[in-house]
Amino acid sequence: MAGAAEFVEADNAEAIIARIETKSRTIESLLKQYKHVEALKTALEGSPPKTLDERCKSANWIVVHRALMAIKDIDGMLNALDVEYYDTLMKYLYRGLSTGDRPTCDQCLKIHEKLTERAGLGCILRCLTDTLNTV
Repeated sequence: MAGAAEFVEADNAEAIIARIETKSRTIESLLKQYKHVEALKTALEGSPPKTLDERCKSANWIVVHRALMAIKDIDGMLNALDVEYYDTLMKYLYRGLSTGDRPTCDQCLKIHEKLTERAGLGCILRCLTDTLNTV
C-alpha cells in the first residue's frame, strides 16, 4: 500500500496545473487538426493520479473531457489506443458519468460499452477497486 509520502503535496499542485495547461494547449491544437485519438492519448498521459489535490484532478478532467467529447469513431479510437491506457480511460469514463451531464454521460456510456467489450470486466473491477490512483 502506498504511503501518503508518495502522493504529491499541495505545494506541487501549481506545477502540476501548469503542466496540465501546457497539455491543454497541445490537445486543442490536435483537435483542430482532427487528430482526436492523439488528443485523447495526450490527455490521458501523465494524468495526476497520485495527487490528492482536487484542483489538479479537475484540471486534468477538463482536458480529458474535451478530448473524449471529440471522439466520433470509438472502435477506431480503441484500435489506435494502447492497452496501457484502458484502465485510466475507464476511470475517466466513470468520472464523466458522475457529472450527470447528458451529452457527457451519453458519450461515456458509448465508450464504456466498447471498452468493456475490448478490455473485459477486469478493467471495470480494477477501476472501481483502485482507491489510491483516482482521477
